[in-house]
Amino acid sequence: MATPRTDPLTREVVELIGSVVARYYEEYEQAAAQHSLTGAQARVLGLLSLEPVPMRKIAQKLKCEPSNVTGIVDRLESRGLVERRPDPADRRVKLAAPTPEGLDTARRLRDSLDFAREPLGQLTVVERTLLRDLLKRMLGEDLV
Repeated sequence: MATPRTDPLTREVVELIGSVVARYYEEYEQAAAQHSLTGAQARVLGLLSLEPVPMRKIAQKLKCEPSNVTGIVDRLESRGLVERRPDPADRRVKLAAPTPEGLDTARRLRDSLDFAREPLGQLTVVERTLLRDLLKRMLGEDLV
C-alpha cells in the first residue's frame, strides 16, 4: 500500500503559501495596470527606486533572462521613467536608474498597494523573524 506523499498539514501549508503569493501578484498586477505598466515593469521600477542597478543584477533579482530585462527597461525608458547611465565604478557596465518621473510613479504605485505593500503587516517582529528563518531553511539557505 502506497503512503501519501504529503500529510494534510503539509498540503494546507503549501496551499496557503501559494495563496499568499497569488494574492501578492494579483494586487501588484492590478496596481501596475492602473499606472499603465505590466507587473514586470512595475517590479523593475520598484527595484530601481531603491538604487540604480546593473541590468544583469536586475535579471538575477527577477530570475529572468537579461534579454527580457533589456526589453522591460527599453519600454520604461521610452516612457521617460528610466534612464541608462554608465556605472561610475566600471564605465563598461550600464546602470538602469529611475528618472524623477519614474521615482514618482514608483511611489504612487507603492502607495496604491495594500496587501502587497506589507503582506507581513499583521505579524510581529518575532513572527516575521521566525517565518524568514523557516523559509530560508526550506530553501536550503544558511542562517546567519
